[in-house]
Amino acid sequence: GAGLVGMNRSDGMVAGASHPTSDVLRAALALVGTPPDSSLVSSSFIMELDDKSQGAEGKLLFTDPAVVPDPDSKQLVQIASDAVKLYNDLLGEQEEPAVAFLSFSTRGSASHPLVDKVSKAAEKFKNRYPTICSDGELQLDAALVADVARKKAPDSPLSGQANILVFPDLNAANIGYKLVQRLAGAGAYGPILQGLAGAVNDLSRGCTVEDIITVSAITLVQGSSQQ
Repeated sequence: GAGLVGMNRSDGMVAGASHPTSDVLRAALALVGTPPDSSLVSSSFIMELDDKSQGAEGKLLFTDPAVVPDPDSKQLVQIASDAVKLYNDLLGEQEEPAVAFLSFSTRGSASHPLVDKVSKAAEKFKNRYPTICSDGELQLDAALVADVARKKAPDSPLSGQANILVFPDLNAANIGYKLVQRLAGAGAYGPILQGLAGAVNDLSRGCTVEDIITVSAITLVQGSSQQ
């Protein structure tokens, strides 16, 4: 399947329902590869909540929950940039992207190298993409709850209305999306791979038939946008 995508004989590939992510990634990297302007492959989940006041009618993008274990600040910027592209392709007609770089600290409320990494990434992203609404470092409640944002980050351009959540590492992102999926009953669609030269997407081995259908539809949209 990856070979067909790499030879432009297929618009996209979906795999992973019965294979680990590492197998899917190896095939994608070997046979599809990355575009000239990027060498980093990451991923996002579209999380669909019952609360339609969050994100784009209840849809949020969680990045990176499946690929990069411990990204540095430069990699976090690339992951966020690729997530914005994905958001614009899939949800941009509903709402403009609003990017929150997440941490256990909000605007220097804690001091730690892990906080510094996220803060630097947020600053670099804002300097590189000044027209995209973004902020960080932020705790999750300051990114998503307007009342909390007014207390913790009153001058944040997000105002507690983030729709793209950039997690600091794979531990936080993977645990976060599964908590929201399993305890809040949210739809979780992905992981949608970012940074490849073609449309290839992975599935969790715990996926449902609905998950497979939805990710396949997303893959077709990605494939069409890359032609």
